[in-house]
Amino acid sequence: MADIAPTIPQFKYMTSEAKFPAFVAGFGAGKTEAAIFRSIYGTLSNPGTNRGFYEPTYDLIRMIAWPRFEDTLTQLGISYKLQKSPINQISIEGYGNIIFRSMDNPQRIVGYEHADADIDELDTLKTADAAYTWRQILARNRQKKATGTNTIGVTTTPEGFKFVYDTWKKAPKDGYQIIQAPTESNPYLPDGYIQSLRDIYPDNLLAAYLEGQFVNLQSGTVYSAYDRISCRSSETVNDGELLNIGMDFNVTNMSAVVYVSRGTVWHAVDEFKGIYDTPNMIRVIQEKYPNHSIRVYPDASGRSRKSVDASISDISLLESAGFVIYANRSNPLVKDRIVATNVAFEKGLVKINDQACPEYARCVEQLAYDANGSPDKKSNLDHLPDAGTYPIAYEMPVVKPVADLRIRFVR
Repeated sequence: MADIAPTIPQFKYMTSEAKFPAFVAGFGAGKTEAAIFRSIYGTLSNPGTNRGFYEPTYDLIRMIAWPRFEDTLTQLGISYKLQKSPINQISIEGYGNIIFRSMDNPQRIVGYEHADADIDELDTLKTADAAYTWRQILARNRQKKATGTNTIGVTTTPEGFKFVYDTWKKAPKDGYQIIQAPTESNPYLPDGYIQSLRDIYPDNLLAAYLEGQFVNLQSGTVYSAYDRISCRSSETVNDGELLNIGMDFNVTNMSAVVYVSRGTVWHAVDEFKGIYDTPNMIRVIQEKYPNHSIRVYPDASGRSRKSVDASISDISLLESAGFVIYANRSNPLVKDRIVATNVAFEKGLVKINDQACPEYARCVEQLAYDANGSPDKKSNLDHLPDAGTYPIAYEMPVVKPVADLRIRFVR
């Protein structure tokens, strides 16, 4: 049987006797591993009880939680049985069951009970959804234990001043303990991992994603890295050159932004706004640029959206017009698209000709967050930035470096 060699913050969290401990940490600090070992340790320490384990989505349970639980249990020499859908639990004979549930539909967190629970990445949910999910899990955490108090542990990356901040940091009640862990607390990270995070994330995110600190990620303008002077371009469209067009679908109010590339730098050189529908967008593009090859980076929802003909999707209309489509099956997370765009502005990879694209420049400059921490759609400033950032997210995505961050075993 192997011995666990956790980091110091992981050990504090795993062995915490607080009723509601929270492990708030930067990328690579071993949050999920801390949650898994706390879950196994707690199951072995309280035989005859169930334990809950919660991830934001079922896919994360299937692709992340189960493989890591199986790996850890196997290396520890602990016999178990994984029972997948519809039971979704790991049974450790003689001890108890670890019940897995996702948080994307908290209304379904009903019909079972456990004595303890572990919640991974709680703050990736919206504040109101996280609060409701927390109450649902609290209601399940009522199985009687032979000794000790029932507990719920939380592991998360700080995502601004949201539910975990309000509950554990701002005004914590008795029993709420917070353990914060910077990325560098994990001595098992590969060389260069921390620097690779510094290379891809804007400065305002590094305090959260490297230090595990609560910082305001949703204040001021959405595209805070855009500076009209440093990001200014004087480029225009050359005869016959390839055009890259980002496109946003909205009923009677379509938008598009035209880019040309100069080496590794993309320059916004034209804009279309207030276009009635997809056939009209196709017409105005073809009339203005008849002798150009066109690549379109659309809102991926256009694969199913049928604004004109119930049998033909908007993206199919673009393809029929001879445009080449660059789009994944679904859009990236809005947060990831915003981060990718801010990084591109910071690194000088995207510039805007604000004479040729006056509205795009104005909207990028002024678009702010609403009270829920999302780009403010009521301002009517979001359509051109949405169109203009789809190609950035596709061609210049921020991909978090992957490292082997699992708990180390010492034989």
